[in-house]
Amino acid sequence: MAKEIETFVKLQVKGGQANPAPPIGPALGSKGVNIMEFCKQFNARTQDKMGKVCPVILTVYKDKSFTFEIKTPPAANLIMESIKIAKGSAQSNRLKMGSINWDQIKDIAAIKMPDLNCFTEESAMKMVAGTARSMGVTVSGKAPWEN
Repeated sequence: MAKEIETFVKLQVKGGQANPAPPIGPALGSKGVNIMEFCKQFNARTQDKMGKVCPVILTVYKDKSFTFEIKTPPAANLIMESIKIAKGSAQSNRLKMGSINWDQIKDIAAIKMPDLNCFTEESAMKMVAGTARSMGVTVSGKAPWEN
């Protein structure tokens, strides 16, 4: 019989840099999870994503054992990395932080595709473009499907 699930914990941790300090320690300690065991497993599985923000969904079972799933980095982080800005605009409709083209959006959409709730590359690109616009990043050029 399958283990009985007690709770889920969602965290955003930099790849390869998990440690028991806040915010990880208190979030997992309150659920009774072995914090050091999580940190060791997480750091081992994210060696290739060193320094990138990795969302994690941790499933905690009744016997205090756990499993976790590592998701793709947030679209906003991928956009900021792609156009080399530190943060998005506080006033996205007035202050523009930079510009991104459709080729970069296509690359980001390909990375994010497993975690998005869409079926086509076009709809994934529209989602990423919307995220870029809400960050104050101008999407330059004509969308590939408008040609």
